[in-house]
Amino acid sequence: MQLSKKEILRRANSITKDTLMETLEIEMIDFGDDYVIGKMPVNKRVHQPDGVLHGGATVALAETTGSFAAELLLDTKNYFVRGIEISANHIKSIREGHVFAKAKFIHKGRTTQLLEIKITDEDNNLISLCKLTTVSLPRKK
Repeated sequence: MQLSKKEILRRANSITKDTLMETLEIEMIDFGDDYVIGKMPVNKRVHQPDGVLHGGATVALAETTGSFAAELLLDTKNYFVRGIEISANHIKSIREGHVFAKAKFIHKGRTTQLLEIKITDEDNNLISLCKLTTVSLPRKK
């Protein structure tokens, strides 16, 4: 039985209880054949002292969304995926609203994968551009 998109997103968001994702209110809101989109509110919980979005919170959103992309779009029955490197270029600041992370694969190798994650605001302005490298490791049988 194949699950509906709504059910897959519900399950993805249900496993974040008592995690950083719950603390930052990160949720997965959409996915397709080659992308996953996550969402995070921008409020005092994720601000730097001067009232703008903290780069660390941005990177947490990027890595979370990229990890969900790997989980949804790779063979996780036989492999588990771990992030091994992430980089971020912060381009624009934001004080309130929501940011959206769209993760897409640049490279889908057997062992390593490279994802590009664009963080945008509600008006589709680019806030940060991130790259995440993941590794696929065999599950012990």
